[in-house]
Amino acid sequence: MTDFDPTRVLVLPGWQSSGPAHWQSRWEALYGFVRVEQHDWMQPLRGDWITRLEDVLLGQTGPSILVAHSLGCMLTAAWASVTRNPHLVAGALLVAPGDPEREKLRAPLRSWSPVVRQPLPFPSILLGSHDDPYCTFERAQGFAQSWGSSFVDYGHRGHINADSGLGDWPEGLEFLNQLHKG
Repeated sequence: MTDFDPTRVLVLPGWQSSGPAHWQSRWEALYGFVRVEQHDWMQPLRGDWITRLEDVLLGQTGPSILVAHSLGCMLTAAWASVTRNPHLVAGALLVAPGDPEREKLRAPLRSWSPVVRQPLPFPSILLGSHDDPYCTFERAQGFAQSWGSSFVDYGHRGHINADSGLGDWPEGLEFLNQLHKG
């Protein structure tokens, strides 16, 4: 369980959103975390997603913690690079960043290149997997370094999603609690 306001934990799914078996969806149901709903999950445009995140953050009662998966990690970095309100985020848990510069992802995610590679203005933890089909382990490490994130080698867990067999993912919640406690 968590010891902070669950309505200030914002869930940022990746491309095509997170289905009901995904740990992000399960956390929403279990803990009351709030999903940032995008206007178009299938054809994600970076500018649209940044604007939507900014709108949701401006409606919050205090700083939020972002829980990002896949393209949601790219959204976090992109938003941080353009916002005038970085104080609206207290920290970010970045899980299995999707790499929109991979050959197979370039066409459907064309507005997400180049990847923003500047330090985040808030604490963050990034988890990367050795066998993630959407981002090499080395690229995940590079993103963590560029963003100033603490990096966690999460072994061979694929895309760290529903297919990884994580269930409610209590270990992930511990990373979130660690981030919150600073």
